[in-house]
Amino acid sequence: MGKPMFFSPETASWKELNPASPDGIAAEEKKRIAAAAKTSKEELKAFLLSSLQMQHLVVLAGSGTSLGTITKGPSMWDLWDYCVHSNPGTGKDVRQLTPLASKVITEVGYDSKAEKENIEALLSRCEALLQVKPTKDVTDFVTESKRVILNKCSKFLNSADDNQLAAHRTFLHRLSRRRVRDSRLKLFTTNYDLCYENAAGRQGLVVLDGFSFTQPRNFDPRFFAYDIVRRPLTGEEIGTPLEGVFHLYKLHGSVNWSRNGDGEIAMVPLPTPEEACLIYPAKGKYQQTYVQPHLELISRYFAGLREPNTCLLVVGFGFNDDHLAEPILTAVQTNPHLRVIIINPSADDLTARPMEKNKYWETLFNLAKRGEDVWLINASFADFANIIPDLKSLTPAQRLERDIKTLATPR
Repeated sequence: MGKPMFFSPETASWKELNPASPDGIAAEEKKRIAAAAKTSKEELKAFLLSSLQMQHLVVLAGSGTSLGTITKGPSMWDLWDYCVHSNPGTGKDVRQLTPLASKVITEVGYDSKAEKENIEALLSRCEALLQVKPTKDVTDFVTESKRVILNKCSKFLNSADDNQLAAHRTFLHRLSRRRVRDSRLKLFTTNYDLCYENAAGRQGLVVLDGFSFTQPRNFDPRFFAYDIVRRPLTGEEIGTPLEGVFHLYKLHGSVNWSRNGDGEIAMVPLPTPEEACLIYPAKGKYQQTYVQPHLELISRYFAGLREPNTCLLVVGFGFNDDHLAEPILTAVQTNPHLRVIIINPSADDLTARPMEKNKYWETLFNLAKRGEDVWLINASFADFANIIPDLKSLTPAQRLERDIKTLATPR
């Protein structure tokens, strides 16, 4: 993880938030470094305060928001470990392949050295082979892998651990304090787990997720168009929008979504791997988004990026899913009213050697250096959640003072 800092397209430079003062430097130089850090922090806070109160706020949250020693969500390596090894999670450097995994890896011609230990790449090979030559071993391995993935993404949350979702609670609490006259926060996530639902539930936030309010909870996109208002106890006055309401779009499905034989999707405690409505890790994600409910969710993602006066927060997303990364590039280049803020603990490293990492990082960083409204923040999800300013902390007079200072600050 790199130093906490952010890249400003206005100055085309990285600005450190907590720079270290080398030993032996003069007191005046230490003061200068401290003053520069203070200025950078104030600039970032003012920038976030204005950005997060734009008319439309869209969040794209990736697997990085569920990883870490506190949240304990499974990484892609963890999924590989538990899908192919007979001694997973042991902490040992040497793992042993299960007999079934060994057969399948040989049958599909998977080269672990060239493609590395990547469960997505392996399942992609399996799915490709099953399209032309179904075999029992490969079918059994894919079914078992889906069971493992569903289990690992379902069972890591601990309701007794109040600290596990602290970052999620802070993130949602601060973003949900937007002005009620602005559009609702739209949170798109690729994660299967229930981190955001549980974090919202623990603090009384209301999630509009496209499912009915009655039991059984069935998916119906019409519910995204509904809202919740507070009606006065007397009189016939029009109600006011309820605070703390946001939209949640789970682009790749959820561990508690089940598809029955009639194609209906309902929320259930624990679906079977065959019933689970998930887009499992594989290169065919793009094609699977054309099946409901994923088609409805991805279409709303595209629409959100086209809205005027929109701020897009990209957090915990590695830009490895082309079907989600490509629309961001298009939106930056075609939507003049879009601001993009990318939060990643390795943003400085990913942009320093982009061609070795990912083409999207190179393009986005180049757009930022050219002065496009693309900002990068080098921070973890938890650190960023604590950086987010309180959106209701300023009085009208304080907002006016802030705006005057911003206009008066030399660039």
